[in-house]
Formats: sequence, C-alpha cells, structure tokens
Amino acid sequence: MNFDLTSEQSMIRRTIREFAREEVAPGAVDRDRKCEFPKEVFKKLASLGMMGLPFPEEYEGAGADTVSFAIVTEELSRVCASTGITYSAHISLGGAPIHMFGTEEQKKKYLVPICRGESLGAFGLTEPNAGSDAGGTQTTAVLEGDNYIINGSKCFITNASYARHVALTAITGRKNGEKQISAIIIPTDAEGFTIINQYEKMGLHASDTTELILENVKVGKDHLLGKEGEGFKQFLRTLDGGRIGIGAMAVGIAQGAYDKALQYVKERKQFGKTLSQFQATQFKIADMAMKIEAARNMVYKAAWLKDQGRPFAQNASMCKLFASEVCMEITNQAVQLHGGYGYMREYEVERMMRDAKLLEIGEGTSEVQRMVIAREVGCY
Repeated sequence: MNFDLTSEQSMIRRTIREFAREEVAPGAVDRDRKCEFPKEVFKKLASLGMMGLPFPEEYEGAGADTVSFAIVTEELSRVCASTGITYSAHISLGGAPIHMFGTEEQKKKYLVPICRGESLGAFGLTEPNAGSDAGGTQTTAVLEGDNYIINGSKCFITNASYARHVALTAITGRKNGEKQISAIIIPTDAEGFTIINQYEKMGLHASDTTELILENVKVGKDHLLGKEGEGFKQFLRTLDGGRIGIGAMAVGIAQGAYDKALQYVKERKQFGKTLSQFQATQFKIADMAMKIEAARNMVYKAAWLKDQGRPFAQNASMCKLFASEVCMEITNQAVQLHGGYGYMREYEVERMMRDAKLLEIGEGTSEVQRMVIAREVGCY
C-alpha cells in the first residue's frame, strides 16, 4: 500500500493551502457576520484552474482526480466552510451529473462554463416534502410536443443564485403506479423560474442556499439529462460522489478547529501552567488528532476507489458519516478547550461548530448513511 500523494496532488495541496491562508481566511469572519458570498474568492479559484479540477481538459477542466478534489475541498473548509461547501457542490452536484450523464452537446454547453468558473454548479433535488425520502418528489415535468412544462419547487439548493443553469429532478410520468423521475437542465433565467434567497441559517452564512419556484417553466426535450425515468438512479450516483465532498469538508473543518484549539492551549495559562501541560487537555488533543487522521484516511480511500473505477458507494457513506460526526465532536471540544472565549466569535471555533452541524444532515443524514451502509454490507 502506498499512502504518498502523487507529485500533482502534492502540488495542488501546496497551492490551495497557500491560497486558503492568504485569500480565503482573512475575510472568513467578516463574511460570516455579513452573510456575504465570496464572489472574489471564486474568481481567483477560476484563474487557478480549480473550478473544473476533476473534469476532462476537453471541457476546459484540469483533468485531475477525485483525491485532488477532496484535498481542495478540505483545505478551503479548513479556513472557511462556506467556501468549502460552495466549491464541493459546484463540482460534485453541479458539474458531475452533466459530466456523467450529459450528451456531448450538453457537456459543451453546460459543463464548459462550470469548468471556467463562469457559472457555479447547482443541483435541485430536495423539496419541502421530499428530504430523506427523495422518492417523494412532487415537481412535475409534462411533455407537450417538443417541450417540457415544469411546475413545482425545490428547497435548500446550494449555489443557484450564481448558476446559469440547474439540473433538477421532476416526475415525467408513471409506470405500474410508480413515479418516473427524470433529471432536466433548467436555465436560471427561464420564464417562470424564480430563485428566493431568504433562509436564515445556523451556520455556513457566507454560502448561497436558496428556494426554487417553477411555474410553467418551458424547456425543450434536449434539456433532458440522460434518459427519461432514470433521474432517481442518476441522483443516487451523484450523491455518492457528493458524500466524498462532504467528508472532505468535515475533515477540513475539524482540522481548522483542532489547529485553533492546539494553539490556544499552548498559550493559555491557568493555575500557573499552560493548558497543554494538563493531562486532561493532552488526552483531548490526542483524541482529536487521532480521529481527524482516521477520517481523512476514510475520505481519501473512498476518493481513490472512485478514481479506480471500483465500487465506492459504501465507502462514500462511511467516510461521510464518520467524518461528519467526528467533525461535530471535535468542533465541540475545540469550543470547550477555549472556555468562555470559545463562545466568542473572534476566536472562530464557534463558527466552525455552527458550520459543522450541516454535514450530519446534508446529502443524506447520518441516519440515511447508516441505512445505505447496512444495505451495502448485506443486512437487507
């Protein structure tokens, strides 16, 4: 077994770590307070060639691999989780389904702008009455002549305000009494398509989370992504890759909180000693370091399996579940180690703790991950 990064992966990590430290970290606190989307950050990421990182060069991507995507997501999330989730969703939810299921014409029309960073990637799955039960989709797309007429709504959609188009799921018919769900690409400037950005969130304040309203939106049949009736399978495959991104985010946030906590306990004095000299503190720090390392290895393994073209759904769910729960635990401990200061915004760990919670919910809750893992190991 070889745990070394390739020279290309190492170069990407050095580049993005420096970028995160110099370009992303300085404004993270202010963006969180103002709920300000990091537009300039993503313009600079585009200039670095990061916005199409794992996609083929023929579509103006960088031709890198999933491990590299995980590295970039981790490093961005280490200093600003809002930037991390924006990037992860852009690649894994926005670009990936078009790359996996799109026609050559669709890839050139929709994937190229994503790779250039001219459009952020977004994917519309969740609805007010269809969260974990995505099969409960109610949005409809009725074929009239050569056009689909789409009606419905989506909620908790990342990046839509900055996307030129959104791939979303809708019912296109019924077979043997069951819904036939398809994926359709919708331009965000289409008549009848409304994006509402009014959510007040617990964390990830600088990311874009929206509601989509579709009222008689008309698009041609050529906007169908893949085959009609296969949207359910498509989004399951899309989420498998997305869970690697969430796992990488979790590792990044946990690492950032750990870094802050370790620095603090080495400087803070109580009872004539630094906190790091107390064995209780040392044990907390040791456990945090160990769990981050385990989570990172799980994320990288899932990414490596995907890159090898091998089954990775089980590992993606495992890394997402483990890393997100570890992240929540470590950010909680980081706040605790800071004492009263941990509750104050200027020390940043409280932001990391708020941001961490979404990772146990988004792209399949912890409970759903356990269901997926149970199924994959043959429990039912």
